[in-house]
Amino acid sequence: MTLRHIVSWTLKSDDAAQRREDAESVRSRLLALQGVVPSIQSIAVIIDEVDERTTNSVAVVADFADAAGLEEYIVHPVHQEAAAWIRTVVNVESRVAVDGAL
Repeated sequence: MTLRHIVSWTLKSDDAAQRREDAESVRSRLLALQGVVPSIQSIAVIIDEVDERTTNSVAVVADFADAAGLEEYIVHPVHQEAAAWIRTVVNVESRVAVDGAL
């Protein structure tokens, strides 16, 4: 079984250039987890290119072998550090997540 973890958010800033910069920083911080968090099988970060003011701005899609691997990712200190920073630039209440088997 592969467990896919998908999370998306909107960004806080009203300035389009700042939102783009923040989205790129979210991408960079999350992609840096590959190779650091052993349980990540794959990870991708998607930045909305069409109309991110009416949809979520950025999303992460990560695959794990199982729920234990996802939990290892969630509690990993480097992920916790990235998540703390991400919470400074996203609307936390906009967070949408789904975890499902492929």
